[in-house]
Amino acid sequence: MQVNGNMNKVYEQCGQRTRCTIDRLQDWLRQVADKHQGQDVMFVCIGTDRSTGDALGPLVGTRLAQRGLQVVGTMEEPCDATNLQSRLSALRDNVVTVAIDACLGHPGSVGQYLVSHSSLQPAESVGLAMPAVGQYSIACVVNVNGPKPYWTLQSTSLHHVMKMADEIADAIIESFLPEPSINTE
Repeated sequence: MQVNGNMNKVYEQCGQRTRCTIDRLQDWLRQVADKHQGQDVMFVCIGTDRSTGDALGPLVGTRLAQRGLQVVGTMEEPCDATNLQSRLSALRDNVVTVAIDACLGHPGSVGQYLVSHSSLQPAESVGLAMPAVGQYSIACVVNVNGPKPYWTLQSTSLHHVMKMADEIADAIIESFLPEPSINTE
């Protein structure tokens, strides 16, 4: 594990994914926003409102949609295992996609984010084979992986999931919807 600056910026390389705290996530999102300034960016927020642990994506999507960002997957219209394929096929080819999903992980990574400049594999922790999603991805470690992943997601603290969803949404909004400059003439 590396420490970058202070304890709030802890991150660790996990293959192609970078494990990070909210501060590092904010930096990563700013880099993505800067790289794709002026391009259409779509946030694909994966999950369901029927499981507390898996509600993270739709919670983020709802907040982003309320601010006018392009989103697939909200609490009202989730993007989950039942409709993921059709929702993805409806996306335009020229849009930049950022996938957001909850995941299970090691005890030391709960509450952290796994970011990548590549797609993520939804439902991997519960053993489903789903299509890879996103040119960029954020996987949020909401609980510890174990022998009963469905039960773990069902019994994950809603408070914890909502806190992480708020952090992600705030970081995206700050990165992709900068404050308008105030003209002081």
